[in-house]
Amino acid sequence: MSGTIVSVDCPAKTNLTLHVGARHEEWGGRHALDTMYCAVGVYDTVTLEQRRAGEGCSLELSGQYLGDLAASSSDMLRNHAMLALFAMAKACGREPDVAVTIEKRIPVGAGLGGGSADAAGTMLALNELWDLHWPLERLAPIAATLGADMPFCLVGGYAHGGGYGEVVTPVPADDQRIARLRADGYSGRVLVGAYRAQLSTPEVYAAFDVLGGDGAPNDLQAAAVSLHPRSGAAIGLAKGAGATQAFVSGSGPSVCAFVPDDATARAVEEAWTRMDAVDRLFVAHAPVTPIIDTSGR
Repeated sequence: MSGTIVSVDCPAKTNLTLHVGARHEEWGGRHALDTMYCAVGVYDTVTLEQRRAGEGCSLELSGQYLGDLAASSSDMLRNHAMLALFAMAKACGREPDVAVTIEKRIPVGAGLGGGSADAAGTMLALNELWDLHWPLERLAPIAATLGADMPFCLVGGYAHGGGYGEVVTPVPADDQRIARLRADGYSGRVLVGAYRAQLSTPEVYAAFDVLGGDGAPNDLQAAAVSLHPRSGAAIGLAKGAGATQAFVSGSGPSVCAFVPDDATARAVEEAWTRMDAVDRLFVAHAPVTPIIDTSGR
């Protein structure tokens, strides 16, 4: 049937803690990870419309900060959402006759998992669009073939990540691990400072292999700051303005700052703006989960 539409608001992710272990050749050279994921309320909206048989697939992107995705040389067939479409079509034996539209708000190449969120949003939308009704246990292995944090982006909330990040175990908000993180300041609203510049994840890991960590809860933070010093400045300004935690998100360069109240949020925002520490600023809630809209069906 043509014309059926499903939309998903898929949130960004951050890593409240990220411990990097040894490199494993059987994982393609990727490092072992022990991480606590948290979904943050900055959303891309992925909208899928069923096309008639034989019409094929298409991708349309919109948004103010598309980064490399806006380049004319960008291969849209390698876009994470399109790879998710092809993987789901193969898994269920369907043709990918679907129009994909993505309104991007999550900055590209920012350590916020925007591409993974788009892939997860596509999978969740297809699960409804094609009346598959597959459980997470069936979707997650497909997502893991596309990227380490994609299984997490299917569920959002809090989750523990093992393996190279793809072994995802949801963690309820009342779990003692979350209670300890909240006691350490990972609570309240989150200010996200993003940049026009992007960081390559392999480049950050290469720097980590040389520098190691600096004792921060995110082992990649020192490497990311060495490549993008404004991130380090933003962390210092946020903490100085009263943020209870401030850290590089994932492989950077974005910075997340937890703030306990409105006054602290304003103080962090003013400090970042006054010192030109970030290029773009979001105020978000965490944790959140994907939002599926089937009203277009």
